[in-house]
Amino acid sequence: MFRLSNLISSVVENKPERVLDGSIAIWNFTNRCNLSCLHCYSKSTLDEVDTLTTEQIKKTILEMKENGVKFIIFSGGEPLTRKDLFEIADFCRENKIITYLSSNGLYFTKSNVQRIVDTFNYVGISIDGDEETHDYFRGLKGAYKETLKAVQLANATGAKVGIRFTVTKDTLPSLKFIFELAEKENISKIYISHLVYSGRGLDNLKMDLTKEQRREAVEFILSKAFEYYESGRDIEIVTGNMEQDAILFLNKFALKYPHLRDAMRKRLVAWGGNSAGRKLLNINSEGDVRPDPFFPLTVGNIREKNFGEIWQSGELLNQLRVHPRKQLSGICASCDQIDICNGGSRSRAYAITGDLWSEDPSCYLSEEERKGN
Repeated sequence: MFRLSNLISSVVENKPERVLDGSIAIWNFTNRCNLSCLHCYSKSTLDEVDTLTTEQIKKTILEMKENGVKFIIFSGGEPLTRKDLFEIADFCRENKIITYLSSNGLYFTKSNVQRIVDTFNYVGISIDGDEETHDYFRGLKGAYKETLKAVQLANATGAKVGIRFTVTKDTLPSLKFIFELAEKENISKIYISHLVYSGRGLDNLKMDLTKEQRREAVEFILSKAFEYYESGRDIEIVTGNMEQDAILFLNKFALKYPHLRDAMRKRLVAWGGNSAGRKLLNINSEGDVRPDPFFPLTVGNIREKNFGEIWQSGELLNQLRVHPRKQLSGICASCDQIDICNGGSRSRAYAITGDLWSEDPSCYLSEEERKGN
C-alpha cells in the first residue's frame, strides 16, 4: 500500500512517518460471498464451505505473531459470512495484532454495526462507482444503495471508515464520483486499487486500463492528495497494487517542494515498493500461503506446516526479499527508480509472460521518468 497522504504530511511537516514494524497478512477467511464481482480473484459464491476451523486459525495466528506478523486484513469472499469472525478478531486483539475488515457492507445492520467497528481497528467498504456502475460491477441490482447505507451506518459511529475502489475501464468514469462521495459523506479514507490479473481479474483482462488511462487516473488521484493536504481536508488517500505511483508522486512532490525532494526520495526508498513475500503475505480460505493475494504460486499450507516453517524458508521467498529486485528483466533491468517501486507486481508479470522476473506490464512511466530525470 502506498500511503501518499501520510507521506506528504510527514515529510513537509518533518514528522515521523506512520509505519508498521512488522508484516501484513491479507487473510481470505472464507471463499463464501453474496456477490459475484467482475474483478474478484477468489471466484467466490454462497455455496462455498469453510475449510479452516476456528482452532486452526487461532493456532496459525499465534505462529504468525511469533514470526513478526502484526497486522491482519480480514478478507474473503465476504468475511462476515463466517460465524466465528468476531471470535477470531477478538483473539487477534488479545494478541496485539491490528485488524482491518474488508467488506462489501451488505451484512451491516443497525444492530451489528457497533460491534463491527468496536472489533476492528479500521473498516473498509467497497464501492465501485455510481449506482449503475456499482450494481453492474457487483452483479446485484440494489447493491449500491445497501452498501452506501453500510458506509453511513459505520461512519455515524465515529469509527475510522474508508471506501475501497478498484479502478478498471468500467469504473474509471466513476473515479471523480468516489472522491465527491467521500467529501459529501465525510469519509476519512479512500483506497484505490489497481487491477491485478488473477481469478476473475485474469478472466477479464480486457477490463484493465491502458497505460494512458492509468496515468490519467493516477494524475487525478495525486492532484486530490495534494489538494486535500493544502486545504486541510482530512481525507487520507492510499493506492495499492501499482508501486510505480510513488515515482510519479515524487516528481509531483518535487515541483511543489523542491527543497524536500531528497528527503521524500529517501522515505520512498525506505518504504521499498512492492513487498510481496517480504512484508506482505496472503492466506487463502484453503490455508495456502502466497506472497500476495494474486500470486500464481504457493509457498506452503498452514494445515500441513507451521506458519514459521513456511515463512522463514524457501528459495522463492528469498528471491522476493532481495531489495531492490535487480534480477528483473525488461524495462526494470535498466530502471534507476527500481529502489523505489521494487519492480511492481510479480503477479501481473507472470500472468502476461509466464515469467515471475519480467517487467510489470502495467508500468506507465516514461523512459525519462525511469531514469529519474
